[in-house]
Amino acid sequence: MSKSTENLMGLVASLQNAKNFQDLHWEGSFSDYLDLVRNNPNISRNAFQRMYDMIMSYGTSQYTEYKKEVTHYTFFEDPIENGKDAVFGLDVHLMKLVNFLRSASLGYGTEKRVLLLHGPVGSAKSTIARLLKKGVERYSYTPEGALYTFKFVDDPKFGLVGQTGEMKSPMNEEPLLLIPEATRQRIESEINKEKKGTYKLKIKGELSPPMRFVFRELMTRYKGDWMKVMEHVKVTRFVLSEKDRIGIGTFQPKDEKNQDSTELTGDINYRKIAEYGSDSDPRAFNFDGEFQVANRGVIEFVEVLKLDVAFLYDLLGASQEHVVKPKKFAQTSIDEVIIGHTNEPEFRKLQNNEFMEALRDRTVKIDVPYITNLSAEVRIYEKDFGKGKVEGVFIAPHTIEMAAMWAILTRLEAPKKSDLSLLQKLKLYNGKTLSGYTEDNVKELRKEAVREGLDGISARYIQDKISNTLVKYSHLGCINPFMVFNELESGLRHHTLIASEERRREYREVLAAVKQEYEDIIKNEVQRAISADESAITNLCANYIDNIKAFTQKEKLRNRYTGQLEQPDERLMRSIEEKIDVPESRKDDFRREIMNYIGALAVEGKTFDYKTNERLHRALELKLFEDQKDSIKLSSLVSNVVDKNMQEKIDVVKTRLIKDFGYDDISATDILNYVASIFARGDAKERN
Repeated sequence: MSKSTENLMGLVASLQNAKNFQDLHWEGSFSDYLDLVRNNPNISRNAFQRMYDMIMSYGTSQYTEYKKEVTHYTFFEDPIENGKDAVFGLDVHLMKLVNFLRSASLGYGTEKRVLLLHGPVGSAKSTIARLLKKGVERYSYTPEGALYTFKFVDDPKFGLVGQTGEMKSPMNEEPLLLIPEATRQRIESEINKEKKGTYKLKIKGELSPPMRFVFRELMTRYKGDWMKVMEHVKVTRFVLSEKDRIGIGTFQPKDEKNQDSTELTGDINYRKIAEYGSDSDPRAFNFDGEFQVANRGVIEFVEVLKLDVAFLYDLLGASQEHVVKPKKFAQTSIDEVIIGHTNEPEFRKLQNNEFMEALRDRTVKIDVPYITNLSAEVRIYEKDFGKGKVEGVFIAPHTIEMAAMWAILTRLEAPKKSDLSLLQKLKLYNGKTLSGYTEDNVKELRKEAVREGLDGISARYIQDKISNTLVKYSHLGCINPFMVFNELESGLRHHTLIASEERRREYREVLAAVKQEYEDIIKNEVQRAISADESAITNLCANYIDNIKAFTQKEKLRNRYTGQLEQPDERLMRSIEEKIDVPESRKDDFRREIMNYIGALAVEGKTFDYKTNERLHRALELKLFEDQKDSIKLSSLVSNVVDKNMQEKIDVVKTRLIKDFGYDDISATDILNYVASIFARGDAKERN
């Protein structure tokens, strides 16, 4: 072995944690386990209690939305894999999911129900299920989430547990199930009176057929001496693992010809029939169906309502009675969270099928709609395409935001109020304020749009089109919103989930509105970059304040050049106020508001800064832009004839775009050229 290889081997060895390995593979007697339970009854929690406690272990935070308290669960940010499966913008719906689990953990009835995640394709149903599976798996590795099962050990000569001398529980059962039912209530009360656990201890269920068989044979051997039987029991710690099919199961429907109920409830092991002599011997049966595999953990049913009716009958018993019926054996106890997910067409079929009434009655539906909050939608795409995520290609500012905006707009219902556009509705949902609209109004908008978030474009489509754009234009080193717009629009022609040409036309119209919004944004940014001379804005602001002070106090101003007293400059004041749509009838009120604000700051010993007043700041920028745009003459860019002095000014603007707005050289040049063409068109219209 070379020295370098030896070093690598040593590095791997040094990163192993022997103590942690020993903890995860703890082994002891039944009495040792009983001591653990007495000191910490949480060890024997059921699957629902573990799931709920796992989510809560990551912490929560509170915020108010539309005057209603909303809980945000940190777990759904996926801290396990640094946000890989993070779910955004669904806090209200996730609250319902966690409340379901909390109710189940307290034994209020929902533990007898199937949790059904319902929503359109690509709305994060599978992601939520994957997160929950990942969460309980990781939780089982922690001291707080420790799980224990047992095995029987015996001399192979008796032929009871096979040639290896031991038989592990095939379903990783709770060791307390070894306590005879007649004694359980007394044991529960003894442990519960110490009040050490979060929940009251409740021993529910029966041993699986093979473990029950061995237990019964040992009781016969020792003439009913339970203590002697317990000497054959070794309790072991185990961890959940989806890959190893321990405590986490997943079932996906196949076509009807290939569906087999044994996938859920296990099948005969023909090789062991020769060893045990009969196919009715439980030791000759593989208790490895998805229901048995998922015992003590969680089972996910992918597209659950596509299951054959025969499978759904198994689901009824598993949810309501917590039992499954393997072939040729008695009903077998299970303890697991059952999660299914389905889309809307399949759910409508369930509602319309009178033969499915029993399943409907045992189902708790949690809606998982598309996101209707722009900021949350942007976070989805930033996971894959955010800063530093894409090598070799720069994504221009607003590219992701505009794609997300279009996706949200396709999901919103047209507002019933004629004075409110779809784009304004999106901004209200995103927390922006709009004159005449309060939180109650926004809440009412949400309430009246009953199908909002159940139709529209999925995040998956947007991700695909951004990826296509990156591949298509990677040679340019930069992509911008217009490139993505083209991909989004061209993809509509072949989008399999858009049923009608009318819907495609609606989506194209929405895309045109997003393009206009983007045009307004970049015009604004170029304007701000041109007028970003700090000293010029400060001087303009000081001049404005001096004039409105003289106006409100009915005084005159001294002209700094002539030394003469003059009336306040009404033309200057109005040229600034008109930029933010202050009407002539409101100018006096606006000026007094500014002066009152300055006076209030002075009382507190603070100095007025125009940046603290967003409207005034914007008005000053627009006024300065108007004064300076002719000196820069952006429109000359499109003619490709720019003198040295003009180029220097344009380079200053470009530098500001890069520094203050996040552009690179290519994208800054692109938007300058585009905005220049807009101004050129405007100039041409004015001349005509």
